[in-house]
Amino acid sequence: MILKALYDYYHNVGTLPQRGTEIKDIAYIIIIDNDGRFLRFESTREDKNRGASFLVKKGVGRTSAPVSNVLWDNGKYVLGFHQKEKKCFDLFRVKVQEIASKHPEDESIQALSRFYDQPKEELEEAFSKDPLIENVREDYSMNFSFRLEGEDRIIAEKTELYSDEEDESADDGPEGVCLVTGKKGHIVRLTTATPIPGCSPKAGLVGMQINSGYDSYGKEQAYNAPISDEAEAAYSTALKTMLGPDSQNKARIGDRIFLFWGNGKNEAEKRMQESTFAFFNPDKKEDPNEKAGKVESMFKSVWSGEIKTTLDDRFYILGLAPNVGRIAVVSWSDMSLREFAGKILMHFEDMEIIDSRAEKYRKPYKGISQMLSNVTLGGKVSDSLPNLAESVMYAIINGTPYPYQLYTCALERIRAEVSDMSVSIGRASILKAYLNRHNRNNHNIKPISKMLDKESTNVGYLCGRLAAVLEHVQEVAKSGDSIRTRYMAAASATPSIVFPAMLNLTIHHTEKVASERQRIYFEKLKQEIIDKLPASGFPAHLDLGDQGCFFIGYYQQRSDFFTKKEDKE
Repeated sequence: MILKALYDYYHNVGTLPQRGTEIKDIAYIIIIDNDGRFLRFESTREDKNRGASFLVKKGVGRTSAPVSNVLWDNGKYVLGFHQKEKKCFDLFRVKVQEIASKHPEDESIQALSRFYDQPKEELEEAFSKDPLIENVREDYSMNFSFRLEGEDRIIAEKTELYSDEEDESADDGPEGVCLVTGKKGHIVRLTTATPIPGCSPKAGLVGMQINSGYDSYGKEQAYNAPISDEAEAAYSTALKTMLGPDSQNKARIGDRIFLFWGNGKNEAEKRMQESTFAFFNPDKKEDPNEKAGKVESMFKSVWSGEIKTTLDDRFYILGLAPNVGRIAVVSWSDMSLREFAGKILMHFEDMEIIDSRAEKYRKPYKGISQMLSNVTLGGKVSDSLPNLAESVMYAIINGTPYPYQLYTCALERIRAEVSDMSVSIGRASILKAYLNRHNRNNHNIKPISKMLDKESTNVGYLCGRLAAVLEHVQEVAKSGDSIRTRYMAAASATPSIVFPAMLNLTIHHTEKVASERQRIYFEKLKQEIIDKLPASGFPAHLDLGDQGCFFIGYYQQRSDFFTKKEDKE
């Protein structure tokens, strides 16, 4: 199913690299004249890791034996500075001369052939005088190609020079029925490498090792999963394009890569893809709140039918993780555009909670990266629990309960940092979203509101509200260490032990409140909350569900103190 979706995407989009070609980063262009003389190096570097992208002949698959690419390659093949690289250098030079012999009419390839006819010592002497030579030596492992002075294309981009070249990575294997297309064709032995960060450069989506328990019925390597060369070229090109550095089809969360795409048939899918990219990858250069509003509006338009879609308009999300020698598929979802929009909107609704921050300080808190940063030390997404990213993603796009680990991690971070900060909006919204989804099918449990719920009788929620009131009284009185610092963590777990001491302290704090009107207000508010508690008083223990309600009640009561009257209404 995954390969078929990638295969269809390649053919439906129609703008991806044609079979036998690929987009490749070329860091340095070697400029030559008609006589093949070296003129200069030109750097295309955009940052320390990559150069500009060019459409070139598809790279060869390498093992231990050296094999040259066509008209582009790394410094070992193109420049051959070191004696031990002579074999690689000679392979590239011979390949250039073979192509030149087939295209005598092309000036650029003839010039390149004359370039390699020169003694290697003369070339190295000419290189040494170029101001970029030290950069070239440092970036030796990056890709190089050539351009004839006066032309606007690099030589490796001229498809007419290599369109008749045989694919050296192809094997003379058997014919069989392709599992992707259902048609007979030549079956590939090795599939194209499509690596992701953290795994081997030779890693692919499909692959089997010999004598490792995957062989069956006498079939080895990719013959265990028969894929025709035409289908393999299509799906691997689509996958590599979506994994590219400028791709608008991917999101990286921790060490996980998530790819998303439609079947490429209409404008609605394109807009959905753009909105999904913006949801997973918030642009720091733009106003994040304005961007979030546009994204939510787009999903609402699809869900409401304002943007017309059909059941044939599909949307796919593929989760990948690095593994030893290969890529691991950690999640896969296939649904209609409208269904996907509905799941995202459900997530927005579940995460919605009162935001008392000043307008200029408000930032989105519903994205996956923001959620994970709220449950890790220092907010580092990469430090989140293994498999948590895909578990959260799965819950969002399938409308299932959020992972239990997300909930417990949020509680742990609140307790660990309670002396430094109040309960953040991100953590409070995670607790609310988890509990509401967990209890959604239980009609005896009232859903937690996004605003302060003065009618709630949940004992954890009431204790949290009361803790927020007592803390606020102390803040107004400007008296001593914060109640939050000394008592909050214990109050959320064992209220009967801690609240009597907190209430005794508040008597002294209330006396220091200068305004009689404020003193009366606080006393009424305390009594209103206490009256809703069970007749038996504060509970001895709160379970984990009620502990989450405690911090939600605390957060919403705190937010209510700083919310304007018109906003409450």
